[in-house]
Amino acid sequence: MDKTLLKGLAVLETLAEMQGEARIIEDVAARTGLTRSNAHRTLQTLIHAGYVERDSINGGYRGTMKMFALGVRQQGQLDLRKTAPPFMAELAGETGETIHLSILDGSDVIYIDKIDSSQPIRAYSMIGGRAPAHAVATGKALLAAQLENSLNTLPPKLESFTKNTITDKQALKAELTQAARIGYAVNRGEWREGVGGVASPIFNGFERPIAALGISGPTERLTAARLKQLAPHVLQAAAGLSKAMGYLKLG
Repeated sequence: MDKTLLKGLAVLETLAEMQGEARIIEDVAARTGLTRSNAHRTLQTLIHAGYVERDSINGGYRGTMKMFALGVRQQGQLDLRKTAPPFMAELAGETGETIHLSILDGSDVIYIDKIDSSQPIRAYSMIGGRAPAHAVATGKALLAAQLENSLNTLPPKLESFTKNTITDKQALKAELTQAARIGYAVNRGEWREGVGGVASPIFNGFERPIAALGISGPTERLTAARLKQLAPHVLQAAAGLSKAMGYLKLG
């Protein structure tokens, strides 16, 4: 993607987060990682295009209704739950296991969609259900994708659910660092005894993790070797869904 366009998208997202409040140029530069001069040039381009306006009182910048209208249209086109099913279905067909699509909410993940395994013995979960992020694959995948800030979202003392739950934050950080490097995270019966899985994060067009896609099932079937074998399928499905959500930093 053109660097100028990426800068513009980053600035628009920053202003959208303010929900109509004006933001001074130093804040825009700091939140987008641009230099002050780059932020200024990008803002001037967006003003000329009608997406940004200057506040006459404090000199700050805010998005116009044109920008918010664009955001509403794009959100409708890139709704995650509408975009994900084909990728989830393909992954289910390849692996034969339960497929979860999860988002991070504080120290938990919420299952926003799923496909049940056709196997007689399978992982139990429900759409809308929660799970501790530090103890499930989709949660660890999302924590790993935003490692610099993720540990701050977790409680000071990590709760133990099974003998395999990682409760030491330094040990968890080491595993998340590894997960960030290889692109996927693994659950080895850390929330529920005998249930494991592997998951990879989903990114949007702003290169931000928005969800995680993973598989889960009984550890008798999903052994360490089997999880490693299935991980490339999860990575491929997550990459495809990320691309469909506008993420271009692939390969």
